[in-house]
Amino acid sequence: MKRLIAIVAAVAVVAVAAWFVVGRTTPSTTPLAATVTTQPAEGESTIDISDVQDMQQGNPDAPVTMIEYASYTCPHCANFNTGVYKQLKKDYIDTGKINFIYREVYFDGPGVWASLLARCAGPEKFFGITDLLYASQSTWANAGGRDPVAISAELKKIGRLAGMDADTIDACMQDDEQAKKMVEWFKVNSAEHDITGTPSFVINGKTYSNMSYADMKETLDAAGAN
Repeated sequence: MKRLIAIVAAVAVVAVAAWFVVGRTTPSTTPLAATVTTQPAEGESTIDISDVQDMQQGNPDAPVTMIEYASYTCPHCANFNTGVYKQLKKDYIDTGKINFIYREVYFDGPGVWASLLARCAGPEKFFGITDLLYASQSTWANAGGRDPVAISAELKKIGRLAGMDADTIDACMQDDEQAKKMVEWFKVNSAEHDITGTPSFVINGKTYSNMSYADMKETLDAAGAN
């Protein structure tokens, strides 16, 4: 458990002010704090992120690629996942009209742990675990008054529910090198697409903030997904 808590310090995610802006049912975003960073260093990062895999659904050859940037501890992202995403999946992802990519954003240590857990069982189970994380976000992310030990215990329950054994879960959630890679990957991607809040969407290279399903459908169809 000490190593797990130390991951927070290792990746130095310091967006305390942005942690848990209260969610609403209307479209909105959780802003990225200007202080989200890894440990400062002069020059370019030496962390190798070449083996970090994009998590993808739908048709990789579709004319429209949509990237969602979201945080597992963002209430607005949970609202999107349990609402708009279900309709998007039915109408555009499962029908092969779009290539859908999910990319993690980090506000805090628990968000990093959740990401490590979601990726633990590989691409085949990633989106299933992601659904579990968002469906139970209010439980695990607030466990014990947001106590790291209690949050870890709740995340491990989700891992076991997804079919992973305790050793596998511990190994993934205590992988500080992978955590550093994931945060660096997030930094590179968010800078490339000018991500300022979550959830955000990049549709064929253009960045959009959170939106209703009607607006998303209109945007996707205009891009060629109809």
